[in-house]
Amino acid sequence: MRLASVRLLLAALAIGAAHNAFAQGLFDDAEARRRIDTLRQQMDANQRGIDERLAKIESVSGNRDALLELSSQLESLRSDLARMRGQLEVLTNQAENADKRQKDFYLDIDTRLRKLEQAREQGGDATARPSAEAEPTPAENRAYQAALDQFKMGNYPMAVSAMQGFLVTYPSSALAPNAQYWVGMAYSGQRDYKNAIAAQRKLLQTWPDSQKASDAMLSIASAQETMGDRKAAQKTLEELVGKYPTSSAATSAKQRLAAFSRR
Repeated sequence: MRLASVRLLLAALAIGAAHNAFAQGLFDDAEARRRIDTLRQQMDANQRGIDERLAKIESVSGNRDALLELSSQLESLRSDLARMRGQLEVLTNQAENADKRQKDFYLDIDTRLRKLEQAREQGGDATARPSAEAEPTPAENRAYQAALDQFKMGNYPMAVSAMQGFLVTYPSSALAPNAQYWVGMAYSGQRDYKNAIAAQRKLLQTWPDSQKASDAMLSIASAQETMGDRKAAQKTLEELVGKYPTSSAATSAKQRLAAFSRR
């Protein structure tokens, strides 16, 4: 009886141990699965993080490429701009030098002709300045020089006004023909060739025997040629040579006529 009870007890203990072992095995397997799931979730999360970081890196890399390309284009534009600035400076300098040479040329002519006028007057040549016998007064000289200074500085509109004001104030001055001449030249400086021609023709009508008359005709021919009226310019040059054959302007006119014939 006891032996049977012992056997039953042992069997019960064995069954209980087996049950506990089975239960423990189930617990360990579930824990392992849970941990696997957790690791998978962490791996998925890490993979998503890696993917996001890679996407950002690729985006940044793409932007860098775009920035590098833009930087290269900007550098090329800077080089082009620097080159164009250099060319502009050269052209501006050439234009300024040409303008200065032209002004110096005209002013030199004016100075020389004034000296010739004075010499002829002192020599008793009454045809040098038929419109006025007296020497310019200090006031006339100052007013004329002030107007001429405007031309020298390239203030052509002001030069026109100043010279015209001089003519109104001193209409009989020995410097009046010169003032009228510079009115025409100041209009030419503004590329207003129509008024430039009109101003020089006024000089020819009012002071036909002035030393400035031949230069006025040369200026008219230059304006006509610039305007594209070569035929009129050639006619004016021919008239200049015929009327004032010994003038320096006639020498220039002959050279231009020769150039016309070669074209």
